[in-house]
Amino acid sequence: MRFLWFFILGWQMLWSADATLDIIKNIEKLPSVAVRYLKNSQEPYLAKIYAMLLTDLKISNHVKTIELGAQAEQINYSALQAKQASLLVSLRVDKLGQVNVRFYDVAHQSVLGIKDYTFNQKPLYPFIAHRVAIDINDALKAPPIAWMARFVIFAKYIKPGVTKISIADYTLTYKQDIIDNGMLNVFPKWANAEQSAFYYTQYLHHPTIIKYNLRDGTSEVITQSEGMATVSSVSRNGRKLLLTLAPNGQSDIYLYDTAKKNSIRLTKYQGIDVLGNFVGNEKGMVFVSDRAGYPNVYFKKLQPDAPIEQVVFYSKNNDSVAASGNNIVYVSRENRDENGQISFNLHFITLKSDYVRRLTASGINQMPRFSQDGKAVMYLKKASQQSALGVILLDYNQSYLFPLEGVQIQAFDW
Repeated sequence: MRFLWFFILGWQMLWSADATLDIIKNIEKLPSVAVRYLKNSQEPYLAKIYAMLLTDLKISNHVKTIELGAQAEQINYSALQAKQASLLVSLRVDKLGQVNVRFYDVAHQSVLGIKDYTFNQKPLYPFIAHRVAIDINDALKAPPIAWMARFVIFAKYIKPGVTKISIADYTLTYKQDIIDNGMLNVFPKWANAEQSAFYYTQYLHHPTIIKYNLRDGTSEVITQSEGMATVSSVSRNGRKLLLTLAPNGQSDIYLYDTAKKNSIRLTKYQGIDVLGNFVGNEKGMVFVSDRAGYPNVYFKKLQPDAPIEQVVFYSKNNDSVAASGNNIVYVSRENRDENGQISFNLHFITLKSDYVRRLTASGINQMPRFSQDGKAVMYLKKASQQSALGVILLDYNQSYLFPLEGVQIQAFDW
């Protein structure tokens, strides 16, 4: 199956750097951004893009939004100044499939920039909003929010023995099935920063790791193993992989070179070693092992004979881990609460400190995944009635949940 997932963004930029800086210099609190779209626009998705853009800006925590809704083309600067707006973002459509965005400096009543966003598939409209939000954020010189434009890839259960692999935007508004073959397809993992390919495990005669190219629809078998075969971590340049394989019944972690197509066994333990994650400058890894009699997080340099060190000393049931640089998020099973429910909570630590920061307080929170810049963590929150994907902004201690309506996720990557 061939699936062309990418969409085209064309633009003309006319930013005035000095005027943009003036907005930041003159306001000590969060800048107020007014957002509107023009009435009688040809594009039926424009109102949806407008609503999604407001959501993105609010989630960024970098601006205060002023919702103007649909308006006529003429700008009422006096009304905007009364609302203390610093920047006006105006969405319009001059031709189908292309959204024109104009940015105005309210104080100087002048145009800061004009940009056109073109998309070739209507369901991809959330990404137009995400791109506009990123551009607004960058123009205001706020901390990056590029993670908003990345795809989430996940395996979802269909029926016993059958899963599909799909991609979505971070809000789950856009969703598209990619692997739909009536088989068990699990553990998807992005193969590169560009998100043009991914790895997944397909259960054939043996669990088999496959690399799928989204641009041309081709597949390549990487390796297979009798008991278990998954990709748990990909290096930044995409050349090295950490695999969990179980050729002899017990799972161990292997370092795989995609150019040389060979692997080195990093752990040799008669138990469970899984979920290897590159850390630091990719000279080491953290992973989960039961070598102490219960699942916990350990560190090891990427040499077969390197010693293994315990990383987490809080709790005695830490069964999942993710890493970004020297930062680590792990899942800890905790005691029953006052309602008799067992909680699985996320905790943040760094290899350079003993400080433990709790990210969630209750419920079942699993499968943490860092954003590419390490500033946010996505995770799966499970509930009896409904599950959701959660996003935690680490710098702001803010979290958001996006419901998974009728979807059961086996695993995901961001």
